Amino acid sequence: MAKTSSVRSSDSVIGSSAVVKGRVRGDGNLRVEGKVEGEIAIEGDLTIAEEGVVTSQVDAADVTIAGTLDGDVSAKGVVRIQRGAKVRGDIRGETFSLDEGAEFAGRLDADFDLPPELNTSSAPKRR
Repeated sequence: MAKTSSVRSSDSVIGSSAVVKGRVRGDGNLRVEGKVEGEIAIEGDLTIAEEGVVTSQVDAADVTIAGTLDGDVSAKGVVRIQRGAKVRGDIRGETFSLDEGAEFAGRLDADFDLPPELNTSSAPKRR
């Protein structure tokens, strides 16, 4: 049975047999099915497929991880770690999603605002 893919014609793909060492930069989206070692800095979304292995610092708009990532992630939007994924590194993004069955070891730095009643800087001070 043929494997279907949701890759658009404007996306770049690092195929399952490819190994890339060094910097990967671009304006569009990137799907990693192979292996990347180094740095990924793209303006679009990054998807690490189930078979993808990334040992790299990552900077992208949204990041979806179904494979393996060893490195820090900086996303302008959402970071999704899907079931079966293995991630080791620090993550920074506006929104974070961790599916049951995914592995994550690292620190999380998410940008969000606390409700006023939980924000200690605006809470009344006790005397």
